[in-house]
Amino acid sequence: MTKLFYAILANSLVASLTNTFVWFAVTFWVYLQTKSVLATSTMAGIYVGTVAISGFFLGSLVDRYKKKTVMMLSSICSLFLYILAYLIFIFTPTSAFTDPASMVLWGFIILALVGAIAGNLRTIALPTLVTILISEAERDKANGLVGTANGVAFLVASIFSGMVIGFLGVSWMLIFAIGLTLLTILHLGTMSIPEQRIIYTETHANQIDIRGTIRVIRLIPGLFALIFFNCFNNFLGGVFMALMDAYGLSLVSVQVWGILWGFLSLGFIVGGLWVARNGLGKSPLRTLFLTNIVMWVIATFFTIQASIILLSVGMFGYLCLIPVVEAAEQTILQTVIPLERQGRVFGFAQSIEQAASPLTAFMIGPIAQFIFIPFMTTGAGVDLLGGWFGTGTDRGIALLFTLTGLIGLTVTLMAIRSHSYQKLSVNYQKHLMLNHYG
Repeated sequence: MTKLFYAILANSLVASLTNTFVWFAVTFWVYLQTKSVLATSTMAGIYVGTVAISGFFLGSLVDRYKKKTVMMLSSICSLFLYILAYLIFIFTPTSAFTDPASMVLWGFIILALVGAIAGNLRTIALPTLVTILISEAERDKANGLVGTANGVAFLVASIFSGMVIGFLGVSWMLIFAIGLTLLTILHLGTMSIPEQRIIYTETHANQIDIRGTIRVIRLIPGLFALIFFNCFNNFLGGVFMALMDAYGLSLVSVQVWGILWGFLSLGFIVGGLWVARNGLGKSPLRTLFLTNIVMWVIATFFTIQASIILLSVGMFGYLCLIPVVEAAEQTILQTVIPLERQGRVFGFAQSIEQAASPLTAFMIGPIAQFIFIPFMTTGAGVDLLGGWFGTGTDRGIALLFTLTGLIGLTVTLMAIRSHSYQKLSVNYQKHLMLNHYG
């Protein structure tokens, strides 16, 4: 791997860390200011929903312009919006930020949100740069390093966002964000990325062109099935996103849970480094499905008893495997999709896959509250399962986790035996040979 790739990766790491840091910190600050769970849950829904919708548009920008231009645009937009948010904060009375219905507060939130989401343009551009800069034989390992960088950004942002808000306040958080974003712009400006002139063969090159992207994906038999398989996995993953904090806090104090999550986040880094060192084997598609099988087995059993140790070991293993799945999908797309279409395909896949988690998060709360928790506290589950599984609110959530794991495992076993899996596997090997000899 080239020094240029490592420089781009480091630059993207700082940008990702900054944007994640801003959004985590603003979420914590808004809750402390308003004491409104509704405000923070609305923020989360808007954030994830906007990420899902924006993937279509951002992917078209990645294909339309040179990748360095796109990355520079991303950081300049973030810088501009963070400066606006800072100006609003310092020129507005503090009392205006304590009312969850305040228009000034939501204006501030939207600026921070869009500033962070502008960084998503880099997220889509980075795997296309892997295609440009890294030889095909090394791309799986490069994708593993990308996963490691994302894990480091998440871990550091998780720890320092709360500390900065707690000790320094939101104004210093924005000063740090502005400074770091400015540094990434200056550093990126020193790089020279070798890219061919962008050539469009499509008639409507200036459009988002979802229809054309769908047509390209359909040309690869089995690729749509893979995207929707990952979408379904994210749909199930929304169960854990919505209920994991409630379950963990039923076992330990909030202080212990916060420290534990900082440690568990190391799983992202460990998984990414493993891929960077060992790659994904001869068939990334097979690796993706086998990894999903292990993930869903873990999800089935890590809450089988009310144990923080069992939960911690299971969650750490689960998080270690996420970068493997992501690297496998990226490697497959980089091989079977032409470079001039990769931005739109990565953006399309991201939009489809990300749309699932918030949908589950909104649905699963009432399901847990009105069905599973009563079932394991006062319902038939107490007599049927309570003797060995345990009873109470936490065991209702645990039962929902176990059933989610079983559903995920069943779907994965069905998918790996499907005709779509076989077709995509054959097509991947065919494209691999064509790229190697052609």
